[in-house]
Amino acid sequence: MATTNLMPLHPGKDGSIAKAFQRIIGYVENPEKTNKGSLVTAYQCEPNTAASEFTLDKRTYFMRTGKVDGRREVIAYHLRQSFVPGEITPEEANRLGHELAKRFTKGEHSFIVATHTDKHHIHNHIIYNAVNLACDRKFRNFWGSSKAIRRLNDLICLENGYSIVEHPKGHRQKYNKWLGEKKQRTHRDELREVIDIELMEKPANMDAFLKLLADTGWEIKRGKHIAFRKPGQQHFIRIDSLGEEYSEKALNAIFDGSRSHKPKRNYHSLSRQNERLALLTNIQARMQGRGPGYERWSKTYYLKQMAKTVLYMSEHDLDFETLKKESSEKALQNNELLTRIKEIDDRLKEISDLKTQIINYIKTKDVYLDYHKHGNSKKYYAEHEQELAMHQAAKQAFNALGLKKLPTVKSLSAEYEQLLADKKKMYPEYRKVHEEMQEMLTVRANMEQMLRQDEAVKEQEKHRMAIRG
Repeated sequence: MATTNLMPLHPGKDGSIAKAFQRIIGYVENPEKTNKGSLVTAYQCEPNTAASEFTLDKRTYFMRTGKVDGRREVIAYHLRQSFVPGEITPEEANRLGHELAKRFTKGEHSFIVATHTDKHHIHNHIIYNAVNLACDRKFRNFWGSSKAIRRLNDLICLENGYSIVEHPKGHRQKYNKWLGEKKQRTHRDELREVIDIELMEKPANMDAFLKLLADTGWEIKRGKHIAFRKPGQQHFIRIDSLGEEYSEKALNAIFDGSRSHKPKRNYHSLSRQNERLALLTNIQARMQGRGPGYERWSKTYYLKQMAKTVLYMSEHDLDFETLKKESSEKALQNNELLTRIKEIDDRLKEISDLKTQIINYIKTKDVYLDYHKHGNSKKYYAEHEQELAMHQAAKQAFNALGLKKLPTVKSLSAEYEQLLADKKKMYPEYRKVHEEMQEMLTVRANMEQMLRQDEAVKEQEKHRMAIRG
């Protein structure tokens, strides 16, 4: 699940376009936030020279069109894309950000994608040049662009098997509010959870209800207001601070049957949101130290997962040895597909980088030739330092690749599009195989856990028989 936010960027108070690019790109490419720069990718530019390239494109645009808008001019756009913690890897987030930027700009604007991992949630900073690659037009923000980006972002998330915001609000939200139940749980969240679970026991009155809570380890203080404190917690939590649904008045109405309780959290969402099998060992780990109420619920869920595991084995007519063999084969198939996709990704990046260098080489060739015509003049070099540096960087890249003859941008674009088409065809198969592999490996792990429990029971029975004998 991801949210997006688009912001125009303007020159600073000093009016310097070059400094404005350097500030924002320097911030988003911060090595401390991007795993030493490994999570920065680019399209039709180089990450380490993007600020200079964007500035050069702006100058070229002015020379070709004569248009300049002053300090309120939009020089670039900053698109932020945030993901729910635990749903995506940094590398995958960067890939989705790259796809979002390229599809939104229709591949007509250079951009960089920097994935930050310094917060508890992974997020992308995408900076795309307002000037197009031909340097003859600018991107014009339009009415409803935020909605268009959100829809495209949702489409990309669905295409890649990630969740989306089902009912997005029309106004902007703070990240922690959008995050909802996936944010870090507070003591009040835990207390509401315990109350929800104990109310499932249908206590007759407030005294019976408080006794159930006391059995879970919560300390109770009765006075003008009922308050609770769990072991290790410094302050009591008043019940009237949990919300109207948890007030004493609401609880008493629940006890006398005049009102039904509506939990803040849906405790059946695990099975409804994801019908795939859960690992039994994970369920056991969650049961530790959560109190009797949660433990009762977890045991029921644990038994259901055991039943699903056995049912899966029966429906697929599998014995344990066959399951191990087929799950290993499925994992191998998954890895082969993933390896091929990564090979395509590597070649796509190689093509993209090479196209960038060729375009830079062509853009700066005349400046480089003029520099030699001026006898390698220091004054000329100072005036065209950025262009000459880009030209030299392009030549070095060609030498590093051992290129004696440069491929055409058209041939590289054709290869890029073909590889991209091949990759898109492979993704549905990869997702299907990956899901099947995960399910089979989960069943296998559950079966191993159940067999270990059977062995433990047999050992205990042997021990008892030995004592009796």
